[in-house]
Amino acid sequence: LIMSRRRIPCLDSYLDKMVFDMHLNSLRNANVRTLWEDDVHPHYVMRRYAEFTASLIQLNVDYGDGQEAGPEGSKIQMHFEELLKSNTSIYVEELLMEHFSDLIKFVKIRASEDPSSGSSERPISVSEVEPIIKDFGSRWKAAIELMHNDVITSFSNFLCGMEILRAALTQLLLYYTRLSDCMKRIAGGSSLNKDLVSISSIMYEIRKYSRTF
Repeated sequence: LIMSRRRIPCLDSYLDKMVFDMHLNSLRNANVRTLWEDDVHPHYVMRRYAEFTASLIQLNVDYGDGQEAGPEGSKIQMHFEELLKSNTSIYVEELLMEHFSDLIKFVKIRASEDPSSGSSERPISVSEVEPIIKDFGSRWKAAIELMHNDVITSFSNFLCGMEILRAALTQLLLYYTRLSDCMKRIAGGSSLNKDLVSISSIMYEIRKYSRTF
């Protein structure tokens, strides 16, 4: 029906019988051993069928063909978009933990404490924060470059990869901002100001990688 609505009715049977059947037959006749690749990229067959399925769903949402038309097609699309969103969050956290684990652990466990309240059994001290700040300052650019390379290697879809990298860098900025705010509340924390990386410097790196990915 899609091709009929586009005034090319002869292609309806061609797409149904030829193109779709050829895709199915290629799966049935595939030799698993020849398909194996020692690579971290998504397998080209998986990507091929994911994009093929996404195309069919989008066509059905737009035109409808009696199979996945209308609201059902939209539900499937929304399901996968939500799945992408949730898995992106998981990937971002794992990527950041690989490169900035000490910073993230401190922010999640200690940064919300108020050093002046005296409620904590072990108040946050300069000696606790100093190694985290100095470690970040010494290698944050190199770590971001490694993250950039990880994303390029792992995601064949560059638009998707760019969004994931941007999400990771934005989350890193939020973690570091919380660390900086925490340091300001610590007695003697001003002694570490010279070791802090400015927020504008991190923002510059985010914009740079967003442009060049």
